[in-house]
Amino acid sequence: MSPQTSALLTTIDANQATLDAAHPLPPYTVASVWDKLMLEWTYHSNAIEGNTLTLRETKVVLEGITVAGKSLREHIEATNHRDAILYVEESVAKHEVLTERQILNLHAVVVMSIKPGHVGWDRQENVVTARASTTAPDFVYPQAEMAALAEWYGRAGAMHPIQRAAELHTRFVKIHPFVDSNGRTARLLLNFELMKAGYPPAIIRKEDQLAYHDALEIACGSGDYIGITSLVAESVQRSLDVYFDVLRLPRPGESASTLSPWH
Repeated sequence: MSPQTSALLTTIDANQATLDAAHPLPPYTVASVWDKLMLEWTYHSNAIEGNTLTLRETKVVLEGITVAGKSLREHIEATNHRDAILYVEESVAKHEVLTERQILNLHAVVVMSIKPGHVGWDRQENVVTARASTTAPDFVYPQAEMAALAEWYGRAGAMHPIQRAAELHTRFVKIHPFVDSNGRTARLLLNFELMKAGYPPAIIRKEDQLAYHDALEIACGSGDYIGITSLVAESVQRSLDVYFDVLRLPRPGESASTLSPWH
């Protein structure tokens, strides 16, 4: 891990500890922050995969309103992703551990009414992913690759949670086990791991798509996870910033009196 990434993780942990120490937090405020993060998570994750709904259109779709000129699939992708986040939230609240069955259930929510027949490790042909220099495993191997991922995950407990989540995400992306919605599912797994460890979700933004894909390509091709870990860490910090700004909490080393009343 680079010194810069290590320093960022230290800062994040200090900020998370400050946020944890402020509990109990105002419930309505926390609910509004979570709604904001869930909306942005849904919008950006779908936009990375080509969904053309804007952030505002995604919001109204999640409120049950149809947007003229947008496809039925784009509407379903938004509501499915929202439901998948709720599934992750429920799993975290129940302190469930990550299993292959849980991954399958999560993917089933993501593709509901889009690819309803595609369940299980269903890729029956070889594919070339968007990362030009990276080739997914032959279609006959995804289940074996997923078993190897589970074995790695069982040995990764000593890693920093953000580092472990970033590597879990990357390893899953490289396997590419499904016909459809691998990226969305991978980002949901990323945040399941982060939220399970007490962090807010990492929202990979549409505007960071090129840097995100470049970091994944390097990690999948060479096993160098520094770039993707840094990108995930920066995304976690942005989510923490939302909590600090809305709750007007002083960051570590910052006095509450230094906060502007307009902060």
